[in-house]
Amino acid sequence: MSTSARSWVETANDPECGFPLVSLPWCVFQAGDERRIGVGIGERILDVKGCADEGLLDGLSAALLTACRAVQLNALMELGEAEWGRLRARLKALLAEPTNADEEARAREVEKLLIPCRDAVFAMPAAIGDYTDFYASAHHARRVGSLFRPENPLLPNYKWVPIGYHGRASSVVLSGTPIRRPSGQRKGENCAPIFAPTGMLDYEAEMGLFMGAGNALGERIAIGEAEKHIFGLCVVNDWSARDMQSWEYQPLGPFLAKSFATSISPWIVPLEALEAYRVPGPERASDDPLPLPYLQSTTADVDGIDVQVTVALRSAKMRAEKMEAMTVSRGNLRSLFWTLRQMVTHHASNGCNLRAGDLMATGTISGAEAGSEGCLLELRATRGPLRLPTDEDRIALEDGDEVTIRAWAQCDGWPRIEIGSCAGVVAAE
Repeated sequence: MSTSARSWVETANDPECGFPLVSLPWCVFQAGDERRIGVGIGERILDVKGCADEGLLDGLSAALLTACRAVQLNALMELGEAEWGRLRARLKALLAEPTNADEEARAREVEKLLIPCRDAVFAMPAAIGDYTDFYASAHHARRVGSLFRPENPLLPNYKWVPIGYHGRASSVVLSGTPIRRPSGQRKGENCAPIFAPTGMLDYEAEMGLFMGAGNALGERIAIGEAEKHIFGLCVVNDWSARDMQSWEYQPLGPFLAKSFATSISPWIVPLEALEAYRVPGPERASDDPLPLPYLQSTTADVDGIDVQVTVALRSAKMRAEKMEAMTVSRGNLRSLFWTLRQMVTHHASNGCNLRAGDLMATGTISGAEAGSEGCLLELRATRGPLRLPTDEDRIALEDGDEVTIRAWAQCDGWPRIEIGSCAGVVAAE
């Protein structure tokens, strides 16, 4: 990857555009009555099916050309890292600044296949077969644990095993989908439960990873091979009903308090695009145990990724008064205790077969410092009720509240890489 790589799509050369030539994030968008695979470049989307139909991808494998004409990304995901790389190399060549007359002529053909991002209607990028949510931030786990177990906030297994649970794939929705307030059992007076709409709706700022080629049932994924199975990253909001969760989570963990909705951003950013933003994996304290051998990485110096994550909130009253959303927290993917490699490897360590299009999420991304809390539950514990510019207070989300989670990578000498934006407005039951 080179900082000097330029595109004939001029907006892609702006270091702040978010979609430079080195990124080319995947998406699925609506084109008339059909959905098509696209990649982001500058302020536009390149129609990948159109490229295949116009012969611009000739020479690539038949399976790859078939996948480019699909209405979701699963077939491409399943082909594996080598085939993704070949397609990305061709797309980069089509979009790179031309160096001769033939390339200039080809650029004019490709230009016909670009649509403005602002005009795009996005669709779900993949059919999600399974969804797993991890609990990979020790800072989040410690803060939440201190609310319920102040004497022992982190349970004994936390630093030994990546904790996760199986979520509900059918209720994963695209950014912009309204989130209907769920009802369920929660503790009432005198500890007797009631069935009612949740009064403690919360967001969780997370990163998602889409699986590419999976593993056969009964086979494991070695930690050194784990990232070859990751197709790319997206932004996740794993909405949570805290009062329902606290009543139901023992003894088996999250259930209906989580399964009503999970929002994802429309873009999937390949790991290849983030190579310049690699950082060392999490540092363990001197008294922390070493990971078990199957979770020990030989690439620990680049196992983290420097991705900033922000959460903004805007109430219905703020929208009515045409006020901007208020940024309520800033976190970073690099602060996780467990890495993406370790999550994938652990998930498959019992022989569980992961499949193309499966979604994993990191769990709430929170840092050690105040202001990095990735959910209202934590924020309330550290700072008290959230005061909005309209003098409204929030300890939980109200009807009409809009939550927007954004993530991007940026460092000196390299362009900004936008991971995406994930938004949702809370609707009454």
